[in-house]
Amino acid sequence: MTSFPSLNHASTNNHQHQNTQNPELTLSVVDNSLLTDLYQLTMAACYVGEGVEQRWASFELFVRRLPENFGYLIAMGLAQALEYLEKFHFSPSGIAALQATGIFTNAPESFWSLLAEGRFTGNVWAVPEGTAVFANEPLLRVEAPLWQAQVVETYLLNTLNYQSLIATRAARLRDVASSQATLLEFGTRRAFSPQASLWAARAALAGGFDATSNVLAALQLGEKPSGTMAHSLVMALSAMEGSEDQAFTVFHRYFPGAPLLIDTYDTIAAAQRLAAKVSSGEMKLAGVRLDSGDLVSLSKQVRSLIPGVSIFASGDLDEWEIARLKAACAQIDGYGVGTRLVTGSAVNGVYKLVEIDGIPVMKHSSGKATYPGCKQIFRSFEGGQVIADSLGLVTEQHRIYDNEEFSQSSQVPLLQLFLKEGKRVQPLETLAEIRQRTTTSVASLPEVTRRLDNPVSVRVEISSELQELTEKTRTKG
Repeated sequence: MTSFPSLNHASTNNHQHQNTQNPELTLSVVDNSLLTDLYQLTMAACYVGEGVEQRWASFELFVRRLPENFGYLIAMGLAQALEYLEKFHFSPSGIAALQATGIFTNAPESFWSLLAEGRFTGNVWAVPEGTAVFANEPLLRVEAPLWQAQVVETYLLNTLNYQSLIATRAARLRDVASSQATLLEFGTRRAFSPQASLWAARAALAGGFDATSNVLAALQLGEKPSGTMAHSLVMALSAMEGSEDQAFTVFHRYFPGAPLLIDTYDTIAAAQRLAAKVSSGEMKLAGVRLDSGDLVSLSKQVRSLIPGVSIFASGDLDEWEIARLKAACAQIDGYGVGTRLVTGSAVNGVYKLVEIDGIPVMKHSSGKATYPGCKQIFRSFEGGQVIADSLGLVTEQHRIYDNEEFSQSSQVPLLQLFLKEGKRVQPLETLAEIRQRTTTSVASLPEVTRRLDNPVSVRVEISSELQELTEKTRTKG
């Protein structure tokens, strides 16, 4: 991700606050440690005061429930999470800003030296990006000194929740549209922030999209941005040059490989005139885009007029609308998806303590109970298809390798070690690798899990060892 100008820290003095604030609210890498909820820092101060800040703790990030009508979730955002943890530190200006708030007046002095010297020194286990997961399965586990594992919660949830949502929507769209269709991410203008637009573009590409219109995201990811044209160009050049055809001619002169947007005025009339130019050899047309109207009827008419030209559709599309268009035999070769890809039902991931100082812990709250202990996901396959998952303890992993019964099966553990003592132990994956894993992972799911309406998730069994630990921990609590 890009580096941005630093966010100026406001003073408690109102006059200074007005003079020092940065209206762009942009972030630089040095500010990321402060991109957290206040209670993470107040809890860290309490840990320091009680002398327990260095106790070894394990937190797991998971979702209790999938978003409505989601049969699975594609894990995404790990790359940014690891980058954040590797660079984690508090800048002198950030510490000064915290002190100036007056909130930490009663915090021990050693709290400030801890922040000043602190780096992330823990371990991170996670499922690789592009892996399908289900409710209550950890996407990621942090094992670190208590204060570190606590403070990083907000940022990890931010990147994994949002990117997993976008990647899952992208995977569903790809599944519906088929591998032959072109899918472009057009969501930058509807994303919840400039930073979100960069993450959305990345997650969409990793989830199966072919390209993004976000120039900054594409270039930073080593991809080529892709797009067409807007109605404003057609209207502006038509007004000044004299006709819609002149607008098409001008744009095609400079960008001969880009599709022309033909629904500004009369879609069919525009297609008829373009057909004449194509048939006469005056123009070699790469494609046209339809952004409004009855896409089924219009695409069929345009196809009959210019049969050798690709037809691209956009305009508030999602997986259900694309499924409807395909069922109606719309003649569409590619789709641009924006608003409904980068917004929608949130992924409500949570980050919960599962072990402290070697002691398994769990939350007992009604409807929000958690499983104790450090866990692993064991996935069972049959004929290349996922048939069940088992959520068990990490101590059960030896069975897969040491037990002949398990070694002959196709059951595999999903969580892998990515950071050890704060250092990366696996190379950074390319988007192509993650995209391929997404494709393979979705293809391995049962049809009932992939369907758009009333999907049925893969069965997640709780191992007998985890059940026993849960009962023992609940009784102790």
